[in-house]
Amino acid sequence: MENISTENVHNDKANQDTELMIKKSVEDSLLGLYKLQLIYSKVDKIRIVRGELPLEVRDLEDVCSGIQTRIEKFQDIVNDLNTQTEEKHQLIKRSTMLIAKYKEQLDNVKNNREYEALNKEIEYQNLEIQLCEKKIKEFNQKITDKTEEITELEKELNILRSELQTKESELNDIIAETKKDEMLLLDKAKEFEDKIEPRLLTAFTRIRDNMRNGLAVVKIERDACGGCFSKISPQRQLDIRIHKKIIVCEFCGRILVDNEIAEQSERMLQEQL
Repeated sequence: MENISTENVHNDKANQDTELMIKKSVEDSLLGLYKLQLIYSKVDKIRIVRGELPLEVRDLEDVCSGIQTRIEKFQDIVNDLNTQTEEKHQLIKRSTMLIAKYKEQLDNVKNNREYEALNKEIEYQNLEIQLCEKKIKEFNQKITDKTEEITELEKELNILRSELQTKESELNDIIAETKKDEMLLLDKAKEFEDKIEPRLLTAFTRIRDNMRNGLAVVKIERDACGGCFSKISPQRQLDIRIHKKIIVCEFCGRILVDNEIAEQSERMLQEQL
């Protein structure tokens, strides 16, 4: 009987040790995850300071690029029209020379058939000249229209480039002010990540990426999830407080911690930063 009693005592002690190890492991994981969340929340706040500027800069760059492409396209059209205009001028010169040649030949015709044939050629060349002049007029009008469009686009582009330069300067100033703090925080986040179990880190990253506010680990506030504000039952709150396992919100999937873990994490983080 004494042996059985001693064995039971050893078993109880072993079970208690195992439970303590599990509790310690879970607590360490929760502390690490919540500290990591606090770090990334600070990084998010720094990036929020930049506001919409990065998006505005990117949008302005895209608009400027689009306008520049349109200007180049219109300039190609103008160049092509100028080439066609020059070709028509050359045709007019050729027709003018032919007309002079045919008129000279009229003085030496021997019969009516040759005379009529030369007059028809002269008439044809005159029609060619008229057609070329009409085309040149059309081309010149198109060149004028496209040149005006190019001028307006260049004015718009200059205004947008000036605005882009201002926005880029503002963004660069903000980045310069916050970059050092952001890099320090990201380095600290990497340090914490290396100490978290890969499976938990993957879950943390997945949850964070799926949340618009970037909160993957939240504490219980007023008996509710600090992320989606859904009520948490008393039994579930008790399970969270005893730190035997990692528990997620049934409604939003965020990892839940109690005030003890949250406060301890905040204290530790203040000491480590």
